[in-house]
Amino acid sequence: MPQVPQTFFDALAVRTWCGLALRALGRAREEIDAINVYPVADGDTGTNLYLTMESAVTAVEAVFAGHGTVTEQKPLLADAAGAMAHGALIGARGNSGTILAQLLRGMAQVLAADGETAHTDGEGLRLALRHAADSARQAVAHPVEGTVLSVASAAADAADDTQGDCGTVARAAYDGACAALAATPGQLAVLERAGVVDAGGRGLVAVLAALVETFTREAPAFGGHARVEAVLAAGAPDAAVCEDGPEALQEGGPAYEVIYLLEADDSAVTRLRDRLDALGDSLVVVGGDGLWNVHVHVDDAGAAVEAGVEAGRPYRIRITHFGLGDVHTTGAERPPRERAQRAVVAVVPGEGLAGLYGEAGATTVLARPGEPPASGELVAAVRRAHAREVVLLPNDADLRHTAAAAAEQARAEGIRVALIPTRSAVQGIAALAVHEPERRFDEDVVSMTSAAGATRYAEVAVAERQSWTMAGICQAGDVLGLVDGDVAVIGADVTATARAVLDRMLAAGGELVTLVLGDEAPESVADVLEVHVRESYLAVDTVVYRGGRQGALLLIGVE
Repeated sequence: MPQVPQTFFDALAVRTWCGLALRALGRAREEIDAINVYPVADGDTGTNLYLTMESAVTAVEAVFAGHGTVTEQKPLLADAAGAMAHGALIGARGNSGTILAQLLRGMAQVLAADGETAHTDGEGLRLALRHAADSARQAVAHPVEGTVLSVASAAADAADDTQGDCGTVARAAYDGACAALAATPGQLAVLERAGVVDAGGRGLVAVLAALVETFTREAPAFGGHARVEAVLAAGAPDAAVCEDGPEALQEGGPAYEVIYLLEADDSAVTRLRDRLDALGDSLVVVGGDGLWNVHVHVDDAGAAVEAGVEAGRPYRIRITHFGLGDVHTTGAERPPRERAQRAVVAVVPGEGLAGLYGEAGATTVLARPGEPPASGELVAAVRRAHAREVVLLPNDADLRHTAAAAAEQARAEGIRVALIPTRSAVQGIAALAVHEPERRFDEDVVSMTSAAGATRYAEVAVAERQSWTMAGICQAGDVLGLVDGDVAVIGADVTATARAVLDRMLAAGGELVTLVLGDEAPESVADVLEVHVRESYLAVDTVVYRGGRQGALLLIGVE
């Protein structure tokens, strides 16, 4: 990505800034994870910030790619800033990532205020930083000083006192943030006891350093504050930090982190805030215009999700249990969690399949239609599996490069990873069915790969637009039957199309048919297909699963 000095803040500056910020967070991720002790010492703040920014970068790049195919003109500032904010919102991870998403949204609201403006100056950037800090603070139910909120406010205060171009304002904000970061241990006792600065604030400093580099082409030397440099040189806190060991930093907090996107109106979200605030802590609700990202720590994860259902439509729900060795569930007597010898990590297209894979012991990454997981998310899942050996199932042909990149990164961290190129969730089910952790790793991988390769896969979906296919021209609304990724049948009825697809697949033989029904599939389709297989194909068994909101109406596997 070009690093051209920018006199004004325009769409290219947004793109450059996001790319540089992602690179900076990637370099600092492990360092930030290591000093993460507040609000939960779960060592993932750097990773969450990286994944949030990665989602913002993807959205901005999509805007530029779209303009490149339609017009020679680059996007307007409002286009790029809006994409940055939306991408961060839908991809926000954890407490820190959710706050970062609101900071970017707050900036975008000022930068995009005049939708026809091509750029803004130092004064516009100053106003954007101020609104970002204020809106992030308002999004947190109970703001705490000594956190990223303090660092953001200090950056905005420093910018307020500065006149000049964007580079001058960005540099002032960065210097103010560094000074505030150095002061965080004196504001928050848990940081003082651990001998660290706030991890989220450290991440914001990296993002602001990227902003300075965007406008000056020079990356500022980090810190200049002896306290910050000493902390980062020391690395992660250990048992010597406090008298009773690291577990004494925080005890007795809620057991679950719950995060979801929510489609709801403002009045419903106001009621939701009150309800979630009564259920737990670390409540952050960011967003607007009908789309929100909700983050909370609770003991009753189901109640937190139910509150979202009452407010609107929650989706992309993530529930994380703060496990053994975590400060939220342990006293000093509990041992740290040992690494498992082997684990399976799988990408799945719906909540139903996530439950099925989870019951089989797999760590899952939920993929929504049009929202494929990034490599960083897959790496985070591999780390979350906490195993020495990991089998990775992408379950989508389009994810092969993403999964390969994730596997390489995990291997660089000392984890033995085998990537099985599954192209459908039904192939992943077949692989998981023969998984035996007690076998030698290579033997287990060969067996799983063989089972996946012996499973033909198909899906039934509805065409979104007119297009050419291997089976002819389809119209929007037609029912498509895809076998091994290619359209083989075009029909008007879901059940009839599914039966035709199944006959094509079973013509080559088979012993087991797997059907995975999406939420929008007709209720009767599974029964009809089961009867058809039983009456037409001897010695062929059928198993049916519910996939939830998986995109396709029906997934079919034949082994």
